[in-house]
Amino acid sequence: MAVEFGIPIPQVFLDGRADMALVRESLTRAEELGFHSAWTQDQVTGEASLLDCMGLMTYAAACTNRMRLGVSVIVFPIRNPVQLAKSVSSLDHMSNGRVILGIGLGPPASAANFYRSFGVEYAERVRRFNEGLAVMKALWTEAEVHMDGEFWHLDGTSMEPKPLQQPHPPVIFGGQHPNALQRAATHADGYMGAGPTPTRSFIGHVDKLREYLEEAGRDPAAFPVSKRVYLHVDDDADKAKAVLDEFFNERYPWMIKNNPDFVADICVWGPPQKCAEGLAEVVAGGAALIVLNPIRDFVGQIERLADEVVPLLR
Repeated sequence: MAVEFGIPIPQVFLDGRADMALVRESLTRAEELGFHSAWTQDQVTGEASLLDCMGLMTYAAACTNRMRLGVSVIVFPIRNPVQLAKSVSSLDHMSNGRVILGIGLGPPASAANFYRSFGVEYAERVRRFNEGLAVMKALWTEAEVHMDGEFWHLDGTSMEPKPLQQPHPPVIFGGQHPNALQRAATHADGYMGAGPTPTRSFIGHVDKLREYLEEAGRDPAAFPVSKRVYLHVDDDADKAKAVLDEFFNERYPWMIKNNPDFVADICVWGPPQKCAEGLAEVVAGGAALIVLNPIRDFVGQIERLADEVVPLLR
């Protein structure tokens, strides 16, 4: 597969005020520069100021004409799959068939209270994930759905309009546990590695994923793998690293506390050649799509990435 490059839609506004002019300018410029796709993340509750992913993707659909629009990844067990199926199908029409839906299990057992905020028990999350996926796919592809599940009961339920993409928009999975990788190999249309994951760990996950794909009788070469990479381009490597340190100390302070080398482990920074070398390791590890995630001077950064970094990787 040829390597593609996406960008994040500006979504994190640490000062608490969304800058929609920046969102529009970033999307317009990214499309002009030829980026493949624009991506959101999912966070409903939490201290960071983060816009809703589905609402932001709908806004992005009106600002763009060509780029694909994806989310990586929605915490699926806390969502109602009937409502999400409708939202995704509607967005697929509003974007003229450009939606990519990413789903994952969400936080670990230590965040059990997170699930209870949505009326969900942690112990149910895998069962809800599997059943919810079946519900969504059925609503997207069947005229009437009859399903008597543990959590959802559909008796002749229909949903229109069906998505433009047939049989349905691509559903990619996130997750790093072997069980999550095995689910992806069995049920997903692709896989995305999380941004806060070192390249060496991502490579191990991809190797395991390929084993599961072969066991499932699927061709690993035809299974799209992607990864989000946080980065900052600057001819002064020390200045670039300082930008990332400042952001992550504010965005993920608990991760920095647990691992003082967190930024060095997961980010790429410095002059274009150094950034390209770091990204080349991600490509060599199996990524066919990289979401290039700057965190400051967004438009300037995507211009430098398109003009000075991406050509080195082509």
